[in-house]
Amino acid sequence: MRVISEQHLARVLAGLPGPPRIVAGGNFATPRRALEIADAAVGEYRLFMLNAQGDLPDREGVALETPFVGAGMRGRANLRYFPSRLSLVPNLLKESLPPDVVIVQTSPPSAGTVSLGIEVNILPAAIEAVRARGGLVVAQLNPQMPYTFGDAVLAEDEIDYAIEADEPLASPVPRPPGEVAHRIGERVARLVPEHATLQLGIGAIPDAVLASLLDRRGLGVWSEMFSDGVLALEKAGALDTGTPITASFAFGGRELYDWADRNDRIRMLRTEKTNDPGLIARRPRMVAVNSALQVDLFAQANASRVRGTIYSGFGGQTDFVVGALHSPGGHAVIALPSWHARADVSTVIPRLAGPVTSFQHSYIVSEQGTAAVWGNDAASQAEQIIDNVAHPSARDELRDQGRELGFPLR
Repeated sequence: MRVISEQHLARVLAGLPGPPRIVAGGNFATPRRALEIADAAVGEYRLFMLNAQGDLPDREGVALETPFVGAGMRGRANLRYFPSRLSLVPNLLKESLPPDVVIVQTSPPSAGTVSLGIEVNILPAAIEAVRARGGLVVAQLNPQMPYTFGDAVLAEDEIDYAIEADEPLASPVPRPPGEVAHRIGERVARLVPEHATLQLGIGAIPDAVLASLLDRRGLGVWSEMFSDGVLALEKAGALDTGTPITASFAFGGRELYDWADRNDRIRMLRTEKTNDPGLIARRPRMVAVNSALQVDLFAQANASRVRGTIYSGFGGQTDFVVGALHSPGGHAVIALPSWHARADVSTVIPRLAGPVTSFQHSYIVSEQGTAAVWGNDAASQAEQIIDNVAHPSARDELRDQGRELGFPLR
């Protein structure tokens, strides 16, 4: 690893044959200074990121690529969306979308290594793919990046060039869960036994679920990500101190990042491991909790698209639904409000009009109640979704439409 000036890095990147594909860390570990240098130096390129946040280059010559759309790419005309389970994204990079440059944000060097810190995810696979074809690995060394263990640790010689940039890590805007999310969280928590292993996605509802589990004991975490709610479980004594907290990325506040720094209880693994359904299935009493934008009477969930336009993507939802269903004593839970307040429509609809993100869940939960899906016949599933999940104002119409779809509803 050569630590160079920003001007030197700009000259290196300007000499790339084009248009190169640049893979960069996403979520809240984006190497912003290094990307600014790349954008100024390279006239035309493709930028591949997962769940990109904040401002990204928005000009002619830049094509955005992702299998999971974050706020930084959502709604952009120059976006190319690649449908993929998170566990399979490394295969995309090795086969269909080979990178020419990988830019990561890491801790400063320590004993010949650096750490990817709060964002491991697909980055080890991207580094392997780019090195296999003679491309470049660039690191932005940041003393504010926590040093985490597991697959986060990289030898210095895996990195070609590095710049130094001391800047605060970004954090999600705090959005305290509202009353509906609290009620959903309490209902989901009733499905979580002692000594369960948890996976929770992103958003107010997963946060509310974690806040409702503070009285549990012996819990484990095996998830693609973790946030401030896991630290709250730790403080409450709800986590099994003998079981590593296993994830692939993290985001939260400064306190979470400080807690993660050199914490040997936290094991950050590459996404091929955290999201492998076979490995997930080995976790005892695996309870996977994910959100959705819509569910239908066939117990299918849409967590990806709004009115046909891509909003996010599969993410790890499909990986964890399958893994949890195969876990002894495990459950796959979809949790969502019964009514979309902003759009003023029911989130329970007769039949999804677009692509399905996941199906065959254990339970579907809203603030209205819980529908037991797994083990019940299709008619019973539809009946429970209407009676227990749908908003009362939508139930009569759902029954009528359900009968038209062939369900023998009361």
